[in-house]
Amino acid sequence: MASSPSRVTIISALARFCLFFLFLILTVGLIHQVLARPKSRSKTYPQMRAGAPFKIAIFADLHYGENGWTDWGPRQDVNSTRVMSTVLDAETPDFVIYLGDVITANNMPIANASLYWDQAISPTTSRGIPFASVFGNHDDAPFEWPTEWFSAPGIPQLVCPAAKSTCSGEEACSFRGTPRLELMKHELDQNVPSFSQNGPTELWPSVSNYVLPVSSSASPKTPVVYLYFLDSGGGSYPEIISSAQVDWFQNKSAEINPDSRVPELIFWHIPSQAYKNVAPRFGIHQPCVGLINKESVAPQEAETGIMNLLVKRPSVKAIFVGHNHGLDWCCPYEKLWLCFARHTGYGGYGSWARGARIVEITQQPFSVKSWIRMEDNVVHSRVDLSS
Repeated sequence: MASSPSRVTIISALARFCLFFLFLILTVGLIHQVLARPKSRSKTYPQMRAGAPFKIAIFADLHYGENGWTDWGPRQDVNSTRVMSTVLDAETPDFVIYLGDVITANNMPIANASLYWDQAISPTTSRGIPFASVFGNHDDAPFEWPTEWFSAPGIPQLVCPAAKSTCSGEEACSFRGTPRLELMKHELDQNVPSFSQNGPTELWPSVSNYVLPVSSSASPKTPVVYLYFLDSGGGSYPEIISSAQVDWFQNKSAEINPDSRVPELIFWHIPSQAYKNVAPRFGIHQPCVGLINKESVAPQEAETGIMNLLVKRPSVKAIFVGHNHGLDWCCPYEKLWLCFARHTGYGGYGSWARGARIVEITQQPFSVKSWIRMEDNVVHSRVDLSS
């Protein structure tokens, strides 16, 4: 009879141990889930390194996925990856900006254009470099049937890139394109160091409109420069920066930088009408700086006030655009600079050598300098954009 309490005690101890062990397993699992959960982008921003400038590489007009049903198309994507890899390894930037026309959606007869988007950003993500993107006119354009697809009787042959799909034949074809919202959602859902953001829903175009502060190395709450991204439309939208976007910029800049104390840099894809006003003729001459001036500026469809607003802000130092593959100059306009990036991708029109514009920001004293790094590692067109 004396052993009975001892048996109860043992059973009770075992039960407590089992409950404790179960609690421990659940706790460890919960901690693992919390640690594995992606960190909120809304509370983290790019930050300068102590004693070093903040360097940005701009990749413009990559045009991945162009003519993907041919041998030529995939080769161009390989070449584009090589250009970006060369620039990233030579410059070791702190940040990368994809300045629109990352893909050529109007050449994609599949719904999931994000397959090509992932390929385009892979040189950056594989190196763990933070980046942000803004949309161009080709990124969510609807599919356009190539004339060579039509047979003699006029019946299109399905030539869809089945290698990139689990389906084949007609099931692999969509022809609807991938909207901006889906492309942005895909990027933000991936485990990549993206700082891209959806814009306010009341804007139109509404997707890639946002601002990122680059903070001081000494304090993550002290901005050194603001990077503004605006969606200049195209594809499923008119090629325009709307008056609603102008109002958004005015309100946002007044909220976060009311006295214009912090410098601001602006990024969008399609040049504004102002670029036509300063475009050099018959070569590139001072005060403009650049190497190629091989075509006329192809601007947005209309001007709704964004330039009038930007030139009145002493904090705005420069605007960077892509779109024109045969232009890479920077020219002064009023109190700021208007700059083209260099055509980076082997997709898209033009046979000019590829490269990327580099932007370097220093904190004390503040300065913004830029140059172009070519695919053969040659550097040219150095310019001080803070003067």
